[in-house]
Amino acid sequence: MALRTKKKPLALIAIIIYKCFTAMILAIASIAIFLALGNYQNLLRFADNYILAGKREIIKFILEKLLALNPKTLEFSGFVMGLYAIVTVFEAVGLWYEKAWGTVLVLVLVGISLPAEIFELIRGISVIKLIVFAINAALFGYLLREFANRKHQERKL
Repeated sequence: MALRTKKKPLALIAIIIYKCFTAMILAIASIAIFLALGNYQNLLRFADNYILAGKREIIKFILEKLLALNPKTLEFSGFVMGLYAIVTVFEAVGLWYEKAWGTVLVLVLVGISLPAEIFELIRGISVIKLIVFAINAALFGYLLREFANRKHQERKL
């Protein structure tokens, strides 16, 4: 007997893709931080020998910011980004299989971030901040509505 799967709503697929993209960016950033930490002394030498001589201003800016941070801060940031990437993958998997725990996990994590995003918008509006806030607010609203509808349907049965 063939197993029938119901078609996933387009909005849910978009959220899953967004979560996968976010997890990928976080994982790449985490790996980059740990690679930078592993080559911290080499980066310092490179900055002293080549970059600070006035070449490639963008690289100079990035390296100055990176090297100004405490290695322990970088290590902690890399660890947190990696952990959050893993949690984001769990969110995407839970949403893909339409598990209640996946929806709740996304609702909690996005819900926690919304006040901070509002605070950032109050401090200064930018296009990126507005886009991120709009995406997360829409995501939160959609999943909250779907979760409430699912619970309402379960009570009817």
